[in-house]
Amino acid sequence: MEIRVEHQAEHHRFVLFVGLTEAAFSEYFDADTKRNFYHTVTLPQYRGRGLAAVLTEYALDDTRARGMTVVPACWFVNEFIETNAEKYANLLTSAESPGAR
Repeated sequence: MEIRVEHQAEHHRFVLFVGLTEAAFSEYFDADTKRNFYHTVTLPQYRGRGLAAVLTEYALDDTRARGMTVVPACWFVNEFIETNAEKYANLLTSAESPGAR
């Protein structure tokens, strides 16, 4: 199973492909130096394989590389940061924290 993640900045989303098929995506909007992740979807036939975690890790790493912070409005991104706090909690603004919406 070939997996590839792509940042489609012009569409404000990250997309995970399995082969040539779009299997998952995460949508966001930027406001100054904050990136608000508000919607993450894995297509039903691809669920249960950990693909949303691969996608989210890529998106958060990209966000960090751009010097931005994260607003985890999407429940999955919020839980992912909470579960991986040692690596990603520092991406949250001081007013944001996992579980606080």
